[in-house]
Amino acid sequence: MNNNIPNPTDASIILTYRCPMRCKMCNIWANPTEKEKEIKAENLRSLPQLKFINLTGGEPFIREDLAEIVEECYRHTNRIVISTSGWYDERVVALAKQFPQIGIRISIEGLAQKNDELRGREGGFDKGLRTLKTLKAMGLKDIGFGCTVSNNNSADMLELYKLSLSLDMEFATAAFHNSYYFHKDDNVITNKSEVCANFEKLINLQLKEKHPKSWFRAYFNMGLINYIEGNRRLLPCEAGTTNFFIEPYGDVYPCNGLEEKFWKEKMGNIFETPDFMSIWTSEQAESVREKVRNCPKNCWMVGTASPVMHKYVKYPAQWAIKNKLRSLLGKSVCLDKTVYNL
Repeated sequence: MNNNIPNPTDASIILTYRCPMRCKMCNIWANPTEKEKEIKAENLRSLPQLKFINLTGGEPFIREDLAEIVEECYRHTNRIVISTSGWYDERVVALAKQFPQIGIRISIEGLAQKNDELRGREGGFDKGLRTLKTLKAMGLKDIGFGCTVSNNNSADMLELYKLSLSLDMEFATAAFHNSYYFHKDDNVITNKSEVCANFEKLINLQLKEKHPKSWFRAYFNMGLINYIEGNRRLLPCEAGTTNFFIEPYGDVYPCNGLEEKFWKEKMGNIFETPDFMSIWTSEQAESVREKVRNCPKNCWMVGTASPVMHKYVKYPAQWAIKNKLRSLLGKSVCLDKTVYNL
């Protein structure tokens, strides 16, 4: 047992593998969890105090006890963001009325036609956008779009970003990737030059914004370009040290990007070991951290990039300030993509 390991700051909790969508990049819907075996609010009581919890799925709003889970999570953090398809619009609005401080990110993969094609449900774009506008009218602050960029929607990503700006909403990005629970292994961006060029356009637009938060998002998006190009990640991965994720059957993993063809090993299971910190400080957890240090994947996802961007903030800050100045001078971004071995 290692009692010297620092407490984590961030957590992602996958509440279910059930999902009403039929996304092209994910077959989770064809491999649903058994409802009665999914993690419940009572299983989260031993979590430590955290800076941030992301509740995701599958589709979190398929859970009829979601409000109980949110209530328990607020005992461990001041900030919760739920990632959702927005399909259960009435449930989203009802939860927001109960927890007006909640963060909501609705996954929208493009404008109407492209989104509905990629997410496999007609009307998904309209429903998601209408839900966001309803939340905005209710006074919610922490709301916005989440866009996963694949081979043929990077141009739509730019249009979604402009839409988010016009609505004064957040805009989060991710890149096509594989994970064991997607039940797919062919999520690979093949038109790299086009996608990276569109990300560069997005970065230049974000650097023109007034809020420093957008400049740091520009740095994150540079990290996505770096990932798509197949390079080493800009900042070290500290999955299993700064963050963790729990899947619906209680397994605790360092991140949500594991693939069995590389490696996949859990730190423990909260059903078998109800005291979370016993898992966190265990020899098994330390063994997993060693695997993370030697992981070949070089993922760049918000769940593992954001904690280290906060921890080693001076590096993205230096880049952001330098490139904000370039933007003010009418110059394009400098994609230096320096890798820091910290």
